[in-house]
Amino acid sequence: MIKISDLSPRTRQILGWLVTVGSAFLCLLLLLTRWPGMELLGIGPNWLLIWVAIWSLKRTVFQGAIAGLALGMIQDGMTSLYPTHTLSLILVGVLSARIQKQRYIQEDFISIALIVFGLSILAETVTAIQYILPGDVASLGLEYPTRTWSETWLDYQRIALCSAILSSLWSPVLYYPLTSWWEQTNSEQYYD
Repeated sequence: MIKISDLSPRTRQILGWLVTVGSAFLCLLLLLTRWPGMELLGIGPNWLLIWVAIWSLKRTVFQGAIAGLALGMIQDGMTSLYPTHTLSLILVGVLSARIQKQRYIQEDFISIALIVFGLSILAETVTAIQYILPGDVASLGLEYPTRTWSETWLDYQRIALCSAILSSLWSPVLYYPLTSWWEQTNSEQYYD
């Protein structure tokens, strides 16, 4: 049996990137699925938010922002142009990196769940604000019904709470295997 520590640094780096890209792709696919127990009032966990938060926790602000930008643009390409998920995922990446979890918060299920819960509420708030703000989507050739503040507020409460609860409950499922793998394959790059 080959140990990861026996592999060359280049091979470990390649394996690390394969797992990173593969896990992000898996999260993209999970966004499209609804399995029993993964849905609350029609809302599922925000897998990309969980991935960006986990990726950014022990990385620089720039790396967190780039991860949020890349996955946000992919999610926007899968859904629609308005409102954008890119803004909220960039914010999640930046704030996750700023937390510097290894210094301030213990590494356990509860701390990861709380971080993801708070970031999920924040991301849904950014999305709700985009619905409320008037925008010129007609210039993009898109037609969206105008939404009143009260309609948006009612939807926001339901979506934000359900998404935050489910995302925080599922976050340890991704956190522990991914961080363990990243620590083993990228130990010299992991703690920037």
